[in-house]
Amino acid sequence: MDIAIHTLTSQLHDAAAVAATTREFLDSVHLNDALVGDDYSTYGDHALDLIYVRTGGTEGVFERLLPRLQERSSAPIYLLTSGKSNSLAASCEILSYLNQRGIKGEIIHGEPKYIMERVERLLRVNMALRRLRGTRLGIIGQPSDWLISSQVAPQAVASRLGVELVNIEMQRLLDTMSTLPSTQPADMMELAPTPVIKASLAGAQRIYEALRRIVADENLSGLTLRCFDLLTAVRNTGCLALARLNGEGIVAGCEGDVPAMLSMAISQALTGFTGFQSNPATIDPETGTILMAHCTIPLNMVNRIELDTHYESGIGVGIRGYMTEGPVTLFKVSGDLSRHYVAQGTLVRNQAKADLCRTQQVIRLDEPAKVNYFLTCPIGNHHIVMPGHHEQALNELLAAIS
Repeated sequence: MDIAIHTLTSQLHDAAAVAATTREFLDSVHLNDALVGDDYSTYGDHALDLIYVRTGGTEGVFERLLPRLQERSSAPIYLLTSGKSNSLAASCEILSYLNQRGIKGEIIHGEPKYIMERVERLLRVNMALRRLRGTRLGIIGQPSDWLISSQVAPQAVASRLGVELVNIEMQRLLDTMSTLPSTQPADMMELAPTPVIKASLAGAQRIYEALRRIVADENLSGLTLRCFDLLTAVRNTGCLALARLNGEGIVAGCEGDVPAMLSMAISQALTGFTGFQSNPATIDPETGTILMAHCTIPLNMVNRIELDTHYESGIGVGIRGYMTEGPVTLFKVSGDLSRHYVAQGTLVRNQAKADLCRTQQVIRLDEPAKVNYFLTCPIGNHHIVMPGHHEQALNELLAAIS
């Protein structure tokens, strides 16, 4: 664990007694190995830095230390305390001082189980934010014309997430494809149910290879593709390419939807899965059930796939993926990161109706009323389905960059 615990101690307290209390407390929360002591020279260098307020009478010490902390890190200041030797009272005074100055902070205090869970969640969120900082995400061909509300604020994305957005012309993809040989993806050939789909696989593989080359050349961690342009340009689709890239941990979004891509990047950094970019097809407000559908899904999120055509056009290769039923999270951030939606639920079944996008998931939300968001104030149409329950961690992450 990349955690450092720096100590804050009053000279008035007996050093041996404080050391014994420290060992006992940190052992109870399994953090003894993270103890650094009163050395703050590496503060801010770790995924999570905690200040262990060991005694009362440390408020003045902290006040003198604060400018140095702010020079080294812009992260919230986390005050860990056992409550012994008036440490909680001192922590309250320190946190009040921080609040008066508009500096984010928090006291971590309670039973060992609570402290361990809180520290684990903070570490998870901070590691995700570190993974995002300095990454580059490509926008290939600009957003699709129908995404009229899915705008993005590049400066907000850069300053708050540390992510750079890179515009890439669609012609760059087409030119790259033209230099590549036609090869059939051997692992997909036996899945093709018709000669038409089998004949489309070489073109779908070429799109994947070209995108992979652009990712490498531009040092991208992900992209979103104006994929419908490929229907007319090369009579194929990006569905298989995006499914492959997502399965490899490279964020790959559809339709040039930048807010969806950002949501997927956050999901990847936090959970290791980019998530399934999909849109609501039907909603039952009474039961909190929603059907999410799209023609692609990350290959590492499914236990089996079927190949079909792309739904709207009837050409190319679409993906019908079957995810394991169980807990999921629906998630979306706005393009300026000022809003987000998160709701936990259960994937109750996968289905395969012919009159919908190929991957179809029926999800029942834990809080049925949360489906009303889609009917009153949605953040665009695409939302991300993530395996597992991650509501608390996502809310923490978005709060940390607010």
